[in-house]
Amino acid sequence: MGKLSRRTTALLYLIAASVVIGLFIYLEQIAILYVLATLGIVVLLLIVAFADLENIGSES
Repeated sequence: MGKLSRRTTALLYLIAASVVIGLFIYLEQIAILYVLATLGIVVLLLIVAFADLENIGSES
């Protein structure tokens, strides 16, 4: 099997996340969804906080 393209990999991650979220909703595990959403926001904020936004596009 060849290497998957970036777009295909992203699509597979999206489908997997949708299935997991749908399963949690079906099983009425809303508390787990709250925890996962909170952790997701924390990770996103950490990525943005440590990103070097000043040097994007500059050649050095």
